[in-house]
Amino acid sequence: MAQWFDPFQPMDRFFGDMSGQARSGGLMPMDAYEKDDVYTLKFDLAGADPDAVDVTVERGTLTVTAERPIEDQEGVNWLVRERPTGVHSRRVRLGERLDAENVEAQYDAGVLTITIPVRPEAQPRKVSITGGRSADQTVDVDASSDDAGF
Repeated sequence: MAQWFDPFQPMDRFFGDMSGQARSGGLMPMDAYEKDDVYTLKFDLAGADPDAVDVTVERGTLTVTAERPIEDQEGVNWLVRERPTGVHSRRVRLGERLDAENVEAQYDAGVLTITIPVRPEAQPRKVSITGGRSADQTVDVDASSDDAGF
């Protein structure tokens, strides 16, 4: 699984807290799992309008971009402002086993769920063996040994 580390995040948080300003940018939390030849990615995007979420697949890379606007209320004296605002982006490399043409996305209750099926030709299949002393045999061929790309 790909992980992204922002070396400036602790400094941004420190200076943001000191100045009373809202932080912007930041890491978009993600969970990923595989079940029944379908990879599922879940991104936390609380507070993002579905129209402000963009999902693209280009050259084997899935990119999720979301914008969460700054909540400015006139006359408010902010005590703590930790919820990140601004534009957030996350990229995930898709392995060759995954079917980038059939990516689906759904947004519900602040969670973006993306499903990516394994390409049919990359799924395990049975291969018949003919000849030899015994009757025809069937051998499992595991096409899933290739890296999924996470």
